[in-house]
Amino acid sequence: MRDAKQWSRARVRDEDHLRPWEPTGSEPWVIRHRAAAWPAICVRLRMAARHGVIIPMVIEVDGKYAGQLTIGNIVRGPLRSAWIGYWVSTEFSGRRVASAAVALAVDHCLSRVGLHRLEATVRPENLPSRSVLRRAGFREEGLLRNYMDVDGAWRDHILVGMTTEDFPDTAAARMVRAGRARWH
Repeated sequence: MRDAKQWSRARVRDEDHLRPWEPTGSEPWVIRHRAAAWPAICVRLRMAARHGVIIPMVIEVDGKYAGQLTIGNIVRGPLRSAWIGYWVSTEFSGRRVASAAVALAVDHCLSRVGLHRLEATVRPENLPSRSVLRRAGFREEGLLRNYMDVDGAWRDHILVGMTTEDFPDTAAARMVRAGRARWH
């Protein structure tokens, strides 16, 4: 709950940066992202997490709120799959914060959480996010036509995925070895 002000400040400030990639909402952006909206969002995330269908995470850099990452639609049984979604404040753009967060989440999901498959969808024109996913090891699997209502219109998305067979090693370790990430 203590993240409300930082979350709201980042979301409202970064509206122009985030709106083209975010699902269309029923209320204006500023209303949906005011600090007073956070408690209800937080409660929904916690409830879904208790039911095991979502893993909500905050991205922090040096103790500062930098964004969010969510593992959602977790399915157990023979599928053992989920999707991953994320956003990072423009304050941290270009510093590979999203790449590090996604790599760590991939490692967590494919090991400790016990998932077999992770997938994400990304708009074809969102080159920075496509790069984040590619660096983490996701492969493009297809184009989903008119997949989601984003920024007021039905938009195509690229489906990317990965499975445990793709990675005998961790995504984070591969990024460090390739010089695309470093630990402090």
